[in-house]
Parts: sequence; C-alpha cells; structure tokens
Amino acid sequence: MKLSPRYKMPFKRRHAYKTDYKKRLKMLKSKLPRLVVRRSLKYITAQIAEYENKSDKIRVAATSRELKKLGWEFACDNLPAGYLTGLLIGKKSLSKNITQAVLNGGLYPSVKGSRIYAVAKGAIDAGLKVPVDSGVMPSDDRIKGGHISHNEKFKKMPEEFEKVKQRILGG
Repeated sequence: MKLSPRYKMPFKRRHAYKTDYKKRLKMLKSKLPRLVVRRSLKYITAQIAEYENKSDKIRVAATSRELKKLGWEFACDNLPAGYLTGLLIGKKSLSKNITQAVLNGGLYPSVKGSRIYAVAKGAIDAGLKVPVDSGVMPSDDRIKGGHISHNEKFKKMPEEFEKVKQRILGG
C-alpha cells in the first residue's frame, strides 16, 4: 500500500522563482526589519518590512513616483531616482523610530553599482543603518546623473537632483 507520493512539490513561491527561502530565513534570524527594494519598468519601490507570525507587516513605504510631487522631472526608474527614493524611505523610517534594517534585494542579481544599491546608499545617507559593503555602492557622479547628463535631454539633471535632495532632507 502506497502511503506517500514519490515526488514532493516545492513551495509554490519557490517553484515560481519568487522566493529564495534560504536567504529569507537568514534575514529573519537577524530579527531586524528588512529594507525591501523592488523595481518595475517605470518605478522603484522601497519598503521597511517586519516579520510577524502570519505574514510580513509593511511599516514604511516609499516609491519613486513620490519624487514627481517634489519636482523631479525625469524618469523614475534610473540610478538618481533610486538614490532619492532611498533618502525618502530613510527619512520616513527614522520618523517611525526604525534605525536599522537589512537589505533585501529579492531575486535580483547582486550587481555592483546597481539601482538596488543606490536605494541602500540613499537610506544610509538619510541615517538608516544598513549593513552593506561600500565597495558595491555606485559612485557619487553616477548617483547625481553625471553618466547621462552629457545628453541634451538630461543636461540639467545634476542641478535638479540637488534641489530635490535638499527638499527631502529639509523637510
């Protein structure tokens, strides 16, 4: 008599390549909130999530879409927009008394100088403590948009970047 199947299906989210459960368990064992960074084709989203028994609870959230309200005229999916989104999430989390977080980049590959690390650098510059090696952070020139400001369309990006940054840091 057969008591169990020969093949056991993996977790649904693992099978769909949405969750790496080994990485998630390591992050949860640290008992720190997670700085969750996700990107889409048009926007970058950053959230501070904490683990609870039934599900994760989002404590603070910021998207690059909010930059439009602060005067950002450029695309919301590039490196400077990622840094500014990190500043936003850092300021919001400090106002909710969240001072530390662990970076959760999901299933995105870890690439030196990527938008995910730009968000982490913005959060660190806002005052949030995120344990990330400084060697993987993008350079200050790239964060200000210097790598694309040679194009006529993006000529004034570095100046506008500084204005929006001051609006976020100033209040």
